[in-house]
Amino acid sequence: MQAMAASAQTTSEEDELSLVYGDSDSISLATGNLQTLRRAPAVAVVLTAADIANMGLPGMDEVLETVAGIHIAHSANTLAPLYMVRGVYSSQGPQVLVLQNGVPITTLVQGNKGNLWGNYPVELISRLEIIRGPGSALYGSDAFAGVINIITKGSAELAGTEFGARAGSFSSRDAWVLHGGKLGPVDIAAYVRVGDTDGFHRTVDADAQTRNDTLLGTHASLAPGSVNVDNKAADVNLEAGYGQFRARFNYKQREQGSGAGIASALDPVGKGRSTRIIGNLIWSNPQLTKDWGLTASLNSQEFDQEIPVPYILLPAGTRFPTGPFPNGMIGAPETWERNVRLSVVADYSGLEDHHFRVGAGHEDLHLFRTRELRNFTYAPNGTPIPTAAGLTDFSNTDVFLRPHRRRIDYVFIQDEWRLAKDWNLTAGVRHDKYSDFGGTTNPRIALVWDATYDVTTKLLYGRAFRAPSFNEAYSITNPVALGNPNLKPETNGTLEAVASWQAKADLQLNATLYRYSMASIIRLTPRPAGALGQVYNNTGNQTGRGVELESAWTVDRDLRLVGNYAWQRSIDKATNKDAGYAPHHHLYARADWQFSSGLMLSPQLTWVADRKRPVGDLRAPVADYHTVDLSLSTRRGKNSWNFTAAVRNLFNADVREPSAAPGLQIPHDLPMAPRAISLTAAYKL
Repeated sequence: MQAMAASAQTTSEEDELSLVYGDSDSISLATGNLQTLRRAPAVAVVLTAADIANMGLPGMDEVLETVAGIHIAHSANTLAPLYMVRGVYSSQGPQVLVLQNGVPITTLVQGNKGNLWGNYPVELISRLEIIRGPGSALYGSDAFAGVINIITKGSAELAGTEFGARAGSFSSRDAWVLHGGKLGPVDIAAYVRVGDTDGFHRTVDADAQTRNDTLLGTHASLAPGSVNVDNKAADVNLEAGYGQFRARFNYKQREQGSGAGIASALDPVGKGRSTRIIGNLIWSNPQLTKDWGLTASLNSQEFDQEIPVPYILLPAGTRFPTGPFPNGMIGAPETWERNVRLSVVADYSGLEDHHFRVGAGHEDLHLFRTRELRNFTYAPNGTPIPTAAGLTDFSNTDVFLRPHRRRIDYVFIQDEWRLAKDWNLTAGVRHDKYSDFGGTTNPRIALVWDATYDVTTKLLYGRAFRAPSFNEAYSITNPVALGNPNLKPETNGTLEAVASWQAKADLQLNATLYRYSMASIIRLTPRPAGALGQVYNNTGNQTGRGVELESAWTVDRDLRLVGNYAWQRSIDKATNKDAGYAPHHHLYARADWQFSSGLMLSPQLTWVADRKRPVGDLRAPVADYHTVDLSLSTRRGKNSWNFTAAVRNLFNADVREPSAAPGLQIPHDLPMAPRAISLTAAYKL
């Protein structure tokens, strides 16, 4: 009886800790099969809904900044977030694959998650599974430097109804409803959210038009002036499960300002709107026969990018040798795309010590409509010419990008082989055949060794690729950045060594060493002699190396300490100099302290340091910064109100992200948000 009582008490304590800190010990992203995180054949991390709630952060972008080796940079265009993993930087950030419930949400035009991304609501996230390093052997294109899988909350996790609201600095406000339960035999989960914000009003003191004014003797620039980062958001997520079937529907709309300007010149009025609609239908039977499991899925995404208030690329009063722009240089490029993906995956475990995973799929990616309004054309040398008719629809004559279609067929095979009692070898390869540029084959191999009871080591190698975006391959009217239909994919080979030490039952330590080599990087290069402007080409090569250290220590039932540190250096092989933009040092630390019954205090520290400029950018290095965030929240059960008060950037540090080299457009970099305060209230039935 005594033993049973002790066991019950231990189980109860573990359950309570799980409610506070969540379960982050397993991952499916590394192989497609659920397995322990420690033995997964990848450098991976899992953030649970409890982890995210403890942080008190407003969106997924801010949450990702807490992961070792990941830094969130920004572009001037809408201040779009760029997920920079291990120093891999580009102006659109397409080298990280973002999945939602295992399905890519990549857009065709830019090859990323969309410039009008507008963040992702944390209330909907059940788990974030993140791989640093290549993932193309399983996931194909864009799983180049990393993979992020957003897993949304299902009916079992919600188990009731929750509604909440948040208000904070910059006139920010959100409201949402979550529900999970049953409708007869059908499991149902639903989420609806609306929100808006005026955004922070940091000042840009010089922009692209400042330079134009100096060169051309005009006075048109709106700098010094504020960035334009207002945002309206609407989200709907529905999920239904019946037997072996699961269906999901997701709607995400964002309307947001132009950031620091689409052309790096301040634009206080321009607004873009993105609408993303995702549908998933999955049938899965993990025990189709004794040794076989089978999963089939049909997925669709429609992504529209419209410009309800045309962008002012350059302000009123702009003048070129070709003529004046009394109302400014105005443009409104719009796109509509529809993507359909079909896949079938089989698991076979009939061979002793082996687990095979075989899959095939077809993707039909269709940019089916483009539209462009603008009040200019281009001279042969690339200089804008004002149109006599003002704002004109060029959709049928001289549009920036015409509709295109890309079809992909792929097959992959993976074997998880238990070599010996303490040794596991995972090997796989995937071949993708593209309708526009041909085929690419990407292997990976991972050896995992349980060296001792509490130490696991890994040696990993993988190759990855990124397909050219439609803008890079097919843009036709903008001489500043002309497309090239002869582009080939970027490639990346990465070698990683990992040691995981369970120092104590409640203390986990991880260390990772890595080295990668990128080739055929797609970059803008000068057009042939006699023509101004640039064209995309496969011209870059880059190598990188780094160290990542991670720790998690549950000191006792009331205190948990989490921290990580990453060092990296990336070298542009053309110059043998630092590739620039990415921090050499990145540190994050957080304490979750449950200091009284039902109250949680979570202070956090982020330090970003030593960001070099690329060759040709003569500015001083980007200033280091450290920020302190603070979150205080209640932890009550059902039928109770819970509150979270959060302060970001408590000491109002001047945080800036690097603007594009050589710094002639926005010379003093992109200002980020100052101190911000928010209060969240939620009630669960």
